Formats: sequence, C-alpha cells, structure tokens
Amino acid sequence: MKTILTPIDSSAVSNEVVATAKELAKAMSARIVLITIVQPPVFTSEYTAVMENIAEVVEIGEKAAARQLDKVKERLVADGIVVETAQFNGSPVIHITEQAEAWNADLVVMGSHGHTAFYDLLVGSTTHGVMKRARCPVVIVPPAANYRSKSGTS
Repeated sequence: MKTILTPIDSSAVSNEVVATAKELAKAMSARIVLITIVQPPVFTSEYTAVMENIAEVVEIGEKAAARQLDKVKERLVADGIVVETAQFNGSPVIHITEQAEAWNADLVVMGSHGHTAFYDLLVGSTTHGVMKRARCPVVIVPPAANYRSKSGTS
C-alpha cells in the first residue's frame, strides 16, 4: 500500500492539506500517515518566571495536538481512508523528513503558511527545509486565500 505522509498543525492551511491528502489517497489507493509536531516555546532569559511553567505549556500543546489528530483521523476513516497517526516534540523539519523515511512515504503533502520572505529569512521555513531534505516528492498546499477560482479570476 502506498503511503502519504501528512504533517498538520493548528493553522488554517491544515484543512486544505488534509483535503488534498484525502483526494490523493483515494486516487492512489494509499494510506495517510498524519503527524503533528509540538514545538516547545522559545523564551529568552528575560522571561525566567514564565520558563518555570514551560512543562505545563508543552503539556497543553501536546494535548491539543492529540485531540486534533484524533478528530482528523475520525473524519478520514469515516471517508474510507486508512489512517495512522503519530505525534512528536521538537523540530518539524527533522521529524517530517525522518518520518517520511521511517514510513517509506511515497509522497509528503504539507502546507505552506504564506509567510513573507523576510519572515522565512529570519525564522526559516519548514516547507523549504523539508523540500531540501526529503527523499520523496513533496506536494505543497498553499493557504486557501492563494487559490484561484476555476474561472481563472482571483
């Protein structure tokens, strides 16, 4: 069975990512491996009081991510798609590329958040990092606002 690795997060583009992965899974008779990566918050030393609660903040993020994975999995399974899920903490680029290899993914379907080039320069782009490192094709789904209507107008 073919495998489509589909990283999702809490952003709006995840709905389009899942819809695209579902259509491709149906066309390819493939399973979807949904993953999510919880990134620990980054604080500077000026926020030492906040840093004491970092474990609690991470735990809240992990629970929210797990609920989202379960909800998306339920919808896909109801549509007849075979779905596996996994959740990780840390760097999205590393986990996405490692999981693509671990699951022997035929395809990665992921979203682009549409940040500015300046933002990507300062912070980095997960999409760009995955495209550079992945050993399988990567399908990038833009935010819905970037889609053109079928009539060819914006």
